[in-house]
Amino acid sequence: MDFYLLKGDGSRRNGVDPVGANSEIELKNGKLELFRDLQQRILTLELAPGTDLDETQLSQEYGISRTPLRDVFRHLAGEGYLSIESNRGARVSPLSHKTLRDFFLTAPMIYAATGRLAARNATAGQIAELEESARLFDQALADKSTGGVALFNNRFHQLVGLMADNEFLLPSHNRLLIDHARISMTFYQADDPSQTDRLTRASEQHWDMVEAIRDRDEERSEELVYEHWGLSREFIEPKITPASLTIGL
Repeated sequence: MDFYLLKGDGSRRNGVDPVGANSEIELKNGKLELFRDLQQRILTLELAPGTDLDETQLSQEYGISRTPLRDVFRHLAGEGYLSIESNRGARVSPLSHKTLRDFFLTAPMIYAATGRLAARNATAGQIAELEESARLFDQALADKSTGGVALFNNRFHQLVGLMADNEFLLPSHNRLLIDHARISMTFYQADDPSQTDRLTRASEQHWDMVEAIRDRDEERSEELVYEHWGLSREFIEPKITPASLTIGL
């Protein structure tokens, strides 16, 4: 399938754009392309947790020198996609057992607060973009695209975070979404018939969340976030075992 996301000016851009419409970064040309491509490759596990990035290869692939490449790495590290270690370079942020424990402890609290504030602060333009993300998620489901499901689910929830308009919540919310997408790619398969009902429920909850936010119903929005979180948790948590999380430990 072809993936589309709305840009900030309302136009469309071919290709999955995990950065989305309201990125704060200021990167130009090849650097922005590399930034977005690395985001997508990390979110979809094309670059596995713990992978060391080859500066020479990436410089040649994107036609940029080491200095702008390292600038991209710094931006990605600041958002939680990469870790940068002295004498080692950049590597994809690992998914350790501690990371997963912290994720399951923190996610419901951050998501719930964000959902409540989104219902309070969302603009009409943001709500329209949220509806578009929900539609694209549904299209990815229809196309049985696991990567599309993960990326458009990520974008949907990115937009909820932006709607909340809270400078303290947003960095934590976005950091959680990185690992949420990677965990989803590990355990969800859009072409698996046994997961059809669960993914259909996720779609229905997305549209319920759009309605609650449009209606400025803060309590309902928060309630739906907990329901949506429960749907993810009931499937993912039982599968988290040492054998299933060997990458990046």
